[in-house]
Amino acid sequence: MSRPIETTEVLFARYGPRYRIYVTVVALLGTISAVVTTTTVNVALADIMGSFGIGQDRVQWISTGNLAGQTVGQLLSAWLIDSFGQRKTFVGGLCIFVGSLLVAALAPDEVVLTFARIVQGLLAGVLQSLTMFTLFSVFPPHKRGLAMGFFSINAILGPALGPTIGGILIEHFNWRSVFYMGLPFSVVGILFGSLLMPQREETARRADFDWLGFALLCMTMSSLLTGLSNGQREGWSSDFIVEMLALAAVALIAFIVWELRAPHPLVNLRVLTVGPFAAAACVAVVFGIGQFGTTFLIPLFVQTVQGLTPLDAGLLLMPGALLLGLFMPIGGYLCDRLPARALLMIGLSSFAVSTYWLRNVDVNTAFWWILTSVAVSRLGQALINPTLNATAMRTLQTAQLRQGAGMINFFRQLGGAFGVNLLSVSLDRDTFFYSDRLTSMQSAGNGTTTELLDAMGRLLAQAGAPPNLQSSGALDFLGRVVYAQAYTLAFRDCFMIVTLVFLLSLIPAWLMGRKRTP
Repeated sequence: MSRPIETTEVLFARYGPRYRIYVTVVALLGTISAVVTTTTVNVALADIMGSFGIGQDRVQWISTGNLAGQTVGQLLSAWLIDSFGQRKTFVGGLCIFVGSLLVAALAPDEVVLTFARIVQGLLAGVLQSLTMFTLFSVFPPHKRGLAMGFFSINAILGPALGPTIGGILIEHFNWRSVFYMGLPFSVVGILFGSLLMPQREETARRADFDWLGFALLCMTMSSLLTGLSNGQREGWSSDFIVEMLALAAVALIAFIVWELRAPHPLVNLRVLTVGPFAAAACVAVVFGIGQFGTTFLIPLFVQTVQGLTPLDAGLLLMPGALLLGLFMPIGGYLCDRLPARALLMIGLSSFAVSTYWLRNVDVNTAFWWILTSVAVSRLGQALINPTLNATAMRTLQTAQLRQGAGMINFFRQLGGAFGVNLLSVSLDRDTFFYSDRLTSMQSAGNGTTTELLDAMGRLLAQAGAPPNLQSSGALDFLGRVVYAQAYTLAFRDCFMIVTLVFLLSLIPAWLMGRKRTP
């Protein structure tokens, strides 16, 4: 006798109301393994730069590539769930994710590491959308705000556990060890997902995959990110950059036209005709820019400018993450009872305030000041995440939920991918600008410069340096001081850019309406 298909209804009948908790825990385990790895790598970027001898312009691809992969993965999830069901998609995705972790841990160069990170991002995107859809489908309508609060737990444990444990591993081993962190979560997720995730009705016809739409989306993302990330080095008017950006524009137009005509589109763009969902998508894009941008900038700043260790950088992010864990269920509870507009605007304003506080950071900025800024932003995130997800999904019909779960996460990840990329470009560009500007001021008529050179010359003489090296050594030190100051000023500009981004996001948040969507 064949075993019955274990659909959601069958599993509820078997386990009773407790099944809702079981499947929530299992689904979150899979998502957490991906998010923990993503946040951990941010504190390892400085060590990866030293290990492979690469600069900030190339190491940012390790973060950007992962976010780009997550962006595409968000849209793949709807087709995978329709075609293979939640169980096969969940278990198979985690198996591939485990393989990509091992490849990253053994990567011989940054090319292999970046490829592995893209694969990890692709699977992370699939798992996040699948988890959101699973939780939204097993919770009743009046508790779906709470469900999105549970879903956002992955945003808590990632920043809380990832950077801190990653910093400990890097300090005692090396950056490669951080990729082993996600293995226990993934293995447990595979075992229990094989038992508790719902199966697909095998009699249902498997949906056709939109290969052309997928290819056009990948072409758009890869060419645009390549053009933006290499613009500073190659020159923004160079043939290569112009061709990349033009290719991205053509591919994007072709993607939109095709998706509107395709019989089985990868992305159902007509979902965006639902007004509140479209407004939520706009908020998600802008919020993604700020959220992932600060997660990229702060660990990089405290390690490269202030000289903190990876462990210190992880501890800097931990209190904010714990506050997020405390207030996220409260945010989900409030989402079921208060207008979305109010919660979103309070949360986005908190993020704007936190980054505005960092507008004057330098090497002497107190550890507790940056920690407080991070904590304030996490309080805002506790309101934004469940409210944004629940509000967007509530406006859709049941048949649109799979697409909606993928798309709202897609827009957030899209903002994150471009946010990290553009902030990296801005950081690189502004550093060169301020370096040239400060260098032009280092003349014989500048008394401070002369005193610094004389003092360094005397120190080198006392250390036993020959006379012909004293002058060059002093000039080398001056160059390092100028570059460090230029790098700091570039970080300040980036934090102000993020502040403006969050303020802009208040516009679509206002348009989402005063009343909670039923």
